Formats: sequence, structure tokens, C-alpha cells
Amino acid sequence: MSAFILSLVVIFIAELGDKSQLMAMTFATRFRTLPVLIGITVATSVVHLASVLLGAALGVALPTGPISILAGLAFLGFALWTWRGDELDEEEENKAARATGSAILAVGTAFFLAELGDKTMLATVTLAADGTGFWALAGVWAGSTVGMVAADALAIVAGRQLGRRLPEQAIRIGAAAAFAVFGILLLAEGLTVVL
Repeated sequence: MSAFILSLVVIFIAELGDKSQLMAMTFATRFRTLPVLIGITVATSVVHLASVLLGAALGVALPTGPISILAGLAFLGFALWTWRGDELDEEEENKAARATGSAILAVGTAFFLAELGDKTMLATVTLAADGTGFWALAGVWAGSTVGMVAADALAIVAGRQLGRRLPEQAIRIGAAAAFAVFGILLLAEGLTVVL
């Protein structure tokens, strides 16, 4: 239980103001809350499970340079896609409102890539490297996942409120700009490590 609580608090604090929390806010302006939360939870669970296993087995972090470069390129692709936008007729809007698979996939993929080599992943690896035994490692995984999802849920609530007050074009441009900034930052971070 102590591993769970420690991991929850450390990851929650590490996530505040992090790029993935800002991503959660951005996605919440474009998609319904539940698919965004599901995408974040699935991606976080997978990344943090891998982090715990890595920390337990090796006690060291993954090389973050190439991963950051790949994530940066993906974010620039998301920026272009968002900037271009899509036009839906009334029938397609009704289908989109009912369909959650694509939103979950988009959010999950973006979060998965963003978290690889991120400070919360590295923090989880570090916490797991100190863990001894199955239950301690399970506590690190559960606590880090819950901590990150809780911090991102706060961002989703803020994003939903902004989405009700801003015109769609402003949201699209803002989301594209946010993805571009994230992409450039990730590329710069990756190139710094590699070079």
C-alpha cells in the first residue's frame, strides 16, 4: 500500500503542468470525455506497466532520444491533421457523436508516444527499481497509473469547459498549435540527447 500511495503522489505531482496534461485538455475540447479518459487510461496502464517491468528488471531508463524524436514527428503529424480539419454533414456528425473507437485510438496513441521517455515514465521506472517483491511492484504500477489519470482528469474537466465557450475554428487552431509545440519540444529534446 505504501508503494501505491507514494507512486500516486509522485506521479500526480510530476504530471501537473506536463505536456500530457495539456494534451488531455486539448483532446477534451475535441472529443467526448469518456473516450478521452479511456484512451489516457489504457495508454498510461501499458506504458507504466512497461516502466515497472523495466525498472524491476534493469533499474535503468530507456534511451529517450530516439523515442522523443519519433513522438515529436507523430505530434507534428497530429498538428497538420488537426489544422486541416474535417467537414462533417449532419449524418456524419450523428455517427461521430456515437462512435468512440477513433477518439480512443487517437488519444491512446498520442499518450502512448508522449509518455515514452517522459518524466512520469522515468519516475515510474525509478520507483519500480526501488521496489522489492510482486506487491510492491503492483503498487507502483497501480499508483503511478491512478496518479497520472487523476491529474489528466483535471485537465479534461478544464478542456471540456473551454470547449463550450470557444468557437470550433479557435479550438482547431489552438489544438493544432499545441500539437506543433509539443512536437517541436519533443524533437528538440530527442535531438539534444542523441547529439
